[in-house]
Amino acid sequence: MITGEVRLWKMTRKQVRERLATGKVKGAILPTGSTEQHNEHLEMEHDTASALHVSHQTALGLFPQVLLATPMAVGISEHWMEWPGTLSLRPETFFQVAFDTCESLARHGIEHILVCNGHAGNGPLRNEVAGFGEKLGIDIQFHSYWEAYTKEFVAEHLESGDCPAHAAEFETSIALAAFPENAHWDGVDYAAESFDIQNENYRDQDAPYHFAARDLATPHKGRIMIDTAVEWVTARMTQMMAADAK
Repeated sequence: MITGEVRLWKMTRKQVRERLATGKVKGAILPTGSTEQHNEHLEMEHDTASALHVSHQTALGLFPQVLLATPMAVGISEHWMEWPGTLSLRPETFFQVAFDTCESLARHGIEHILVCNGHAGNGPLRNEVAGFGEKLGIDIQFHSYWEAYTKEFVAEHLESGDCPAHAAEFETSIALAAFPENAHWDGVDYAAESFDIQNENYRDQDAPYHFAARDLATPHKGRIMIDTAVEWVTARMTQMMAADAK
């Protein structure tokens, strides 16, 4: 399989023009994430980085049919604004940016757009995309990449059984597998002995997630979760594009 560049923001206008001119481009993936606190150890880009990673791997596998749109790196994160560094958009602003991006893609001839989400707070966008599609006359769907996992799958592969818990076993495993440089443990005290787990006598409300992150997260788990998500998103994107053949 010959794979070329799929990231729209890394392509020149000549490259985009020539790719579109082939008539082989049928769809695009729009990753949505956030810039927000992810406890003491993960970088604030995590939701964006994870959605982008899954989306990028999917687009590469579907080359040349799919382009990867520039990620929306600020989402709906008002609930984390007490933590300095978090950025948040009003829901109506977030919806409008998503619509304008989809409209731009539609004007370039893209007929199928999958919004691949990595931040739970962006969930309300799901209720908006059908209206986007009606206005633009194209097919737009919204999916968070962890929709790939059944309860049984989560129970089998995550000891905490918790997905997509914030910055805990699941998200930390994703980071350790895909971008380990984003996990920072120096100076972070997540020692199990610091918590009275049995009596739930935690030093703060995030302590269970801290414990799950340090003691349960592994790159191996992350790779399993990523591979499964990529397979699932690929199936969704393929299904969307298959509508053209009917």
